[in-house]
Amino acid sequence: MDRTTLAARLTGLAEETPDAAALTCGGVTVDRRELDRRGTALAHAYADLGVRAGSLVTIALPNGIEFVLAALAAWKLGATPQPLSYRLPAAELEAVVALADPALVVGPAVPGRRHVPPGFTPPENHEPLPAVEPGPWKAPASGGSTGRPKIIVAGEPAYADVLAGVAALFGMTPGGTHLTAGPLYHNAPFMMAASALCTGNHVVVLPRFDAAEAVRTIEKHGVDWVFLVPTMMHRMWRLPGAERDAADLSSLRVVLHGAAPCPVWLKQAWIDWIGPERLHELYASTEAQAGTLITGAEWLAHPGSVGKVALGEIRVLDEEHRDVPVGETGEIWTRSAPGTPATYRYLGDTATTLPGGWESQGDLGRFDAEGYLYLADRKPDMILVGGANVFPAEVEAALDEHPSVLSSCVIGLPDEDYGNVVHAVVQTDGPLDEVALLEHLKSRLAPYKLPRGFERVDEPLRDDAGKVRRAAVRAERLAARR
Repeated sequence: MDRTTLAARLTGLAEETPDAAALTCGGVTVDRRELDRRGTALAHAYADLGVRAGSLVTIALPNGIEFVLAALAAWKLGATPQPLSYRLPAAELEAVVALADPALVVGPAVPGRRHVPPGFTPPENHEPLPAVEPGPWKAPASGGSTGRPKIIVAGEPAYADVLAGVAALFGMTPGGTHLTAGPLYHNAPFMMAASALCTGNHVVVLPRFDAAEAVRTIEKHGVDWVFLVPTMMHRMWRLPGAERDAADLSSLRVVLHGAAPCPVWLKQAWIDWIGPERLHELYASTEAQAGTLITGAEWLAHPGSVGKVALGEIRVLDEEHRDVPVGETGEIWTRSAPGTPATYRYLGDTATTLPGGWESQGDLGRFDAEGYLYLADRKPDMILVGGANVFPAEVEAALDEHPSVLSSCVIGLPDEDYGNVVHAVVQTDGPLDEVALLEHLKSRLAPYKLPRGFERVDEPLRDDAGKVRRAAVRAERLAARR
C-alpha cells in the first residue's frame, strides 16, 4: 500500500509538471508549482502560530483559492482541515469552534482563539517542511437533524491512496478537469475537490453556485467531472430553454449527484438532456460507513432508486429492529465492512447504534427484489396525518416540478382533527397561485398528502448544498402561532 502523504503527493505533482494548471477560481489560475509553494509558506506561518501534527485547523472562508491553500497548509503540517461555513452567526461559530478546539481559526476572529483573517499573506518561506505522520484528512461540521453542532472526524489519515480510492470509486481519471460547484465547507464538495487535486486534475471552483455560470464554466474549461446536488440540477434545468439547449456539455464524462433525494421527474429530465451514461448517483452520509451507487442506465430500469450497495453494508429494519420484507419501508442502518477500520469519530455527538456495529442516520427507505435501494425520507421529518405517513420529500418533489416553484419545504403542523396537516412553504418566481399549485399536486399525490396550507417566501429554502432545515422552518411557524 502506498503511504505517500497527500501533501507529498501534491508536491510530487508540482515537481513532475510544475506549469500544469492546478486550481482556478474567479478567473485566477494557479499552477501546481505556485500552489505548492504558497501552501508551504502558509504552513510555515501556521506552524509559527502553534499548528502541529494532530491539530485541527478550522477554515471558515468563502469558496476560493485561499480556502484550498489553507487545507493544503494543514495537510503539510500533519494537521486536519476542519471546514466550516463562513456565514455562521457568531454564537453558532463559537459553539462549533469550542467543540473542535482547533489550534487555529482561518477566517473570522473567535474570542480566545488564534486566527488569521481572510486575505492573510504569509512571509515568503519555501523551505521544505519536515516529514510528519498525517492526521485525519478532514473533519467537517454538521448540525444534523437536531440542530446541535457536531464534528465528523474522518477515520482515514491524509494519505494519497485514501483520496485516490475515492477518485477511483467515483470515476475520476488523472489529468481531467473537475468542477467544484458547491461550497467547500460542505463534505462532498471538499472531498471531491481534494480527491481531484490528488489525482492530478485541474480543479475549477465556482465562487458561488449560479446555474448559468456553471454551464458556461463547463464549456469554457472542458470540465469532465462534476458533483451536483438536486437543487443545482433544478436551477440548471430551469434555465431558459434556448440557453439550456445551446449549452455545449460534450466534455462531461461524469455528472455525479447526491446529498439529497432527486425527484424522479428531474432525474428523467437530466437523462434526456445529457444521456444516461454520464449521469450517476451516490447515496451516503458524511460518516461514510456504507453507500450506494447507480448509473443512469440502471436508474431507467429502476426509477427512483439510489442504487445497489457499493461500500459497506446496509439493512432496512422495522421499529423492533427486524429486517423488513422486500418492498416495505423501514429505517436504514449501515455499517462498515467487517474487519475494516472505523470510517469516522464524532466530536459532540454519539451514534445511534445496534449490536454488531450497525448505525442509523435517521433515513427511511426500502429494497426491491434485485437489491436496489429507494429512499423515502428522514425519520424525524415524516408527517403522520390521520394515521397515514406522509414523506415531505415526495410532496416537495411534486411541488418543485411546477414551473413557478423555485424551491419548497414541506412540514407538518398540529391539527385537532388529523393530528397533523401538511403545510407547504414555497419560493416562487411570481405571486403564489394556490389553486394552480393544488391542481398540479392533485394529479401527482394522494388526497391525504395534499397541503392544507400554502405560504410564499422570497428566499431560497435550500442552501447551495441542497440542504433544507425542516425542523427550523417548522419551529418558526409554531412560534408564530403562539
